[in-house]
Amino acid sequence: IKLLKKLEKQRMQELAAKEQPEKEEEQKEDKGRHYTLSVALPGSILNNAQSLELRTYLAGQIARACAIFCVDEIIVFDEHGEDAKSVEGEFSGIGKKGKACVQLARILQYLECPQYLRKSFFPKHEDLQFAGLLNPLDSPHHMRVDEDSQYREGVVLDRPTKPGRGSFVNCGMRKEVRIDKQLDPGLRVTVRLEEPQNPDSKVRQGTVVSSHHPRTASGLYWGYSVRLASCLSAVFSECPFKEGYDLSIGTSERGCSVDQASLPSFRHALVVFGGLQGLEAGVDADPNLEVTDPSVLFDFYLNTCPSQGSRTIRTEEALLISLSSLRPHIEEAVKTPRDSQGKEKP
Repeated sequence: IKLLKKLEKQRMQELAAKEQPEKEEEQKEDKGRHYTLSVALPGSILNNAQSLELRTYLAGQIARACAIFCVDEIIVFDEHGEDAKSVEGEFSGIGKKGKACVQLARILQYLECPQYLRKSFFPKHEDLQFAGLLNPLDSPHHMRVDEDSQYREGVVLDRPTKPGRGSFVNCGMRKEVRIDKQLDPGLRVTVRLEEPQNPDSKVRQGTVVSSHHPRTASGLYWGYSVRLASCLSAVFSECPFKEGYDLSIGTSERGCSVDQASLPSFRHALVVFGGLQGLEAGVDADPNLEVTDPSVLFDFYLNTCPSQGSRTIRTEEALLISLSSLRPHIEEAVKTPRDSQGKEKP
């Protein structure tokens, strides 16, 4: 009988040992964040600032607000017909209208880039003249030299390697990282560092992963991407996600109160902000839109600060107010599980 009990106990221990890795794997999967949050705003808000310093500071406020609330994508749309498609070009002059979208996008990209990579990707430019004075985002991917992390951002170095041996990457550490793929020099990559590492090795070993892998696998906030849209409708039509935005929210003092809002489950949410004249200006300037009421473009048209005491709320203020008031609604919405087709489970 004692032998039978001992064998039974041993069998139970073996079963428990097998189940443990499965549970750990499930917990790892649960850590990931599988939804994205995008924010769209007009570049023309910079035209309201009187100097290059103030324009730069305003862009810094936008970047900080988006980093604090884990925004994954910032879309800068044009409501004045500037037709900017990239951040190439020169700033036309302090206080002058024009090139605002390009300047805002460039500063946002600069602040999102980890400090040790900025020299590789951002040559001296007049738009970035005062960017060094801005508060850092201090996001999880902005690592210190000796900070230990599973992932790091890096730039592929122009160093010869043997075929099939991968490339060398500068990840802002004391040692360079050899990755598993041969890539073109100057490319920005996200690297997963392999553990355990040999302390005596001259280089560290790593694997290239997609830029959204830290978010989907470990739930880490890994910065935002910046996209330029030539008009308001291009914010939707040029969406980088295959299935598009399945939840769109417009913000306006003419919208319904956010307090009564109940958001559905989603994968890719978009929150759109207007400029000085609100979202109406973006609708009027868009040649692709025949509507006059902006609310018809969105799933929800919300007033995120009911009973406001000021006649106007600046866009940088609206960003903080709206993301703060929407946060509990978003958290409640993403708790609702979805099936593989993207439909809500009963």
